[in-house]
Amino acid sequence: MQDYSSDVLPHPHSSTPGIERDHATTRFSPRFSPAVRRLRSCAGMVFLLGGVLLATGHLTAQSLTPEETANIQKDTSRHFGDAPQDPGPRASDLSTAIDPGAVKAAMRKVADWQLARSQPYFDRIWTWSVLYSGIMAASSTLHDPRYSDAMEAMGEKFQWQLRSEHPNADDQSVGQTYLELYFQKRDPERKAATQAALDGLLAGASAPVPKNQAQIPWWWCDALFMAPPVWSHMYAATHDAKYLSYLDEHWWETSKLLYDSQRHLYFRDITFLHATESNGSPVFWSRGNGWVMAGIARTLEDMPANYPSRSKYETQLREMAAAVTALQDAQSGLWHASLLDSADFPLPETSGSALMTFAMAWGVNHGVLDRAVYTPVIAKAWRGLVGQVYADGRLGGIQQTGAAPAHYLPSSSYTYGVGAFLLAGSEVAELSQQSAAKHSHGRGHSR
Repeated sequence: MQDYSSDVLPHPHSSTPGIERDHATTRFSPRFSPAVRRLRSCAGMVFLLGGVLLATGHLTAQSLTPEETANIQKDTSRHFGDAPQDPGPRASDLSTAIDPGAVKAAMRKVADWQLARSQPYFDRIWTWSVLYSGIMAASSTLHDPRYSDAMEAMGEKFQWQLRSEHPNADDQSVGQTYLELYFQKRDPERKAATQAALDGLLAGASAPVPKNQAQIPWWWCDALFMAPPVWSHMYAATHDAKYLSYLDEHWWETSKLLYDSQRHLYFRDITFLHATESNGSPVFWSRGNGWVMAGIARTLEDMPANYPSRSKYETQLREMAAAVTALQDAQSGLWHASLLDSADFPLPETSGSALMTFAMAWGVNHGVLDRAVYTPVIAKAWRGLVGQVYADGRLGGIQQTGAAPAHYLPSSSYTYGVGAFLLAGSEVAELSQQSAAKHSHGRGHSR
C-alpha cells in the first residue's frame, strides 16, 4: 500500500499544479507510521484470504485501498492505461517458449493492441517514453517499419522537443527515442533540442529537486533508466566524451546513496532508507530495481568497451541479477511488487519483471551474464510474462504509477509496462539464436 501525502510536487511546467504523481514526485510525510503499517497488514490479510480468487486471476476493486483505486482512476483519465473488472480471457494462441518465432508473435500481439489504443494520446511524459523505447525495439526485432514510423510521427508531432527547458531525468527520457530515430536518419533536427538541453545541464542548469530528497540530479533510482541512456546515446551521436563523463559522475553519485551493497538492491530514494514492509523487511520495489537494471543495459549499449568505469556497471548488473534471481517466484516466474514481502503483495508484477528480464537477457546476449546460469531464469520469467497477455493483446499485471509497492488488479495495463515487455522480448528473441560472442561490448558505439 502506498502512503503518499496529498501534497504532490508539481511539475515545473505543468498546467495543472500537483497533478503529476510520477517518478519525480515525493511524499512529505513519513511513509510507514504505525497506523499505516497496521493497514498494510490488514490489506495483506485480505489478499491472503482471497487466495482462491488470486489463483484464478480475479481480484475485486474492494481489495484495493481508496488511494490505490484513486491512482488507477487518475492513470486511466490520463490515458496511461486502465484496469477493467472483466478483461476477458487470457491469450490461448501464444507459446511461452523462448524461440524467436514464439517471442515475436507475443511481441506483435501486445504491440499492435497497445499502439491502436495509445497513438491518439501520445505525450512526452515518462510513461509514454518508456513505451516508445519498447516500440522502437519491436520495430527492430520484428523488422516492421510500422512501429518506427509511428515513433517518427510522434517526434514530428512534438517537433523533437523535450518536455521542459531544464529537464529532470523523466523529461529527458523521450530523448532516447528521438536519438534512436536520429541514428536511422541523420537529420540534425532530431537531436538538436535534446542536445541543447543536455548542454544546458552541463553548463549548470538544473531541474528542481524536492527539499526532503538528496540534492542531486538523479535522486530517485528510476532516474537511472530515464536519463543515462539519453546521455550515452548522445555520446554515440557526437563522440563527445563529456556526455559519458556526466552520466558516469551522476550514476555513481546516485548509487552511493541508494544502492545496498550487501543486498545488491536499490532503495527508491532516501526516504526509503529506513522504511520497512509489514513483515519488517526493507522496502525494495520491484519496478524501481527493474528500472536500474534495464538502465544499466541501455547505457552500456553505447559505452565503449574500453571506457574506464564500464566494468563497474557490468559488476553492478551481475550483482543485481544474482540478487533478483534469488527472489524470483518459483510458481509464476515473475517478481512481486515488493521484492521482500510477497505475502503483502502476492500478485506477480509485470513491469518490474519485464525490466529485469530485459536486463538479464541483454546481459546474456552481450556476454556480461553467464548463459548457462541465467537462461533458465529468463525462460521462466518470459513464460510468466506471456501468461499475463489477454486474448485481445492486453498485457496485464502492471502496477499503476507510484513510487513504492502497491496493490493493483490482474487486468491492470499501462504504457510503460508494455514498453518494458517489448524491450524484454527484443532480447529474449535473441537468446536461442545468438551466441554470447556475437555481441561485442559497446556495440552501439559504432553508430
